[in-house]
Amino acid sequence: METRERTFLMVKPDGVQRALVGNVISRMENKGLKLVAMKMMQVSRELASRHYREHEGKPFYDGLIEFITSAPVVAMIWEGNEVIEMTRTLVGATDPKKAAPGTMRGDLAVFTGKNMVHASDSLESATREIDLFFNENEICSYNQPHESCLYE
Repeated sequence: METRERTFLMVKPDGVQRALVGNVISRMENKGLKLVAMKMMQVSRELASRHYREHEGKPFYDGLIEFITSAPVVAMIWEGNEVIEMTRTLVGATDPKKAAPGTMRGDLAVFTGKNMVHASDSLESATREIDLFFNENEICSYNQPHESCLYE
């Protein structure tokens, strides 16, 4: 039996600046996933350091913090059966040169440092990232008529 779960997906500054937010949302919706929270925001240095804490001390860390705080992002929560794995597949490999055609990064990104989107890589990461960016009262719960067409 498949498991209904939530994941965090963020369109990074380069994706927002290139007007690709709608493209990202369309790809997720076309797959049958449900958007349950979304907001455009400017990421503070404090939030960025908490979000990317596992990269602290790595050579690219300072550049990562500078980039994610450089312009607005669109933070989202998506829901569905096995949504974390599905979203990672739709997003594609971290390095756009290695991302398969048809994926967001494979079709729309060029450089790893500006790879357009961030997607949680595990249930633990999704839970942590959702808690960092959203309060429980910002998450919507609703039914979509087509859900019965998607899941057994």
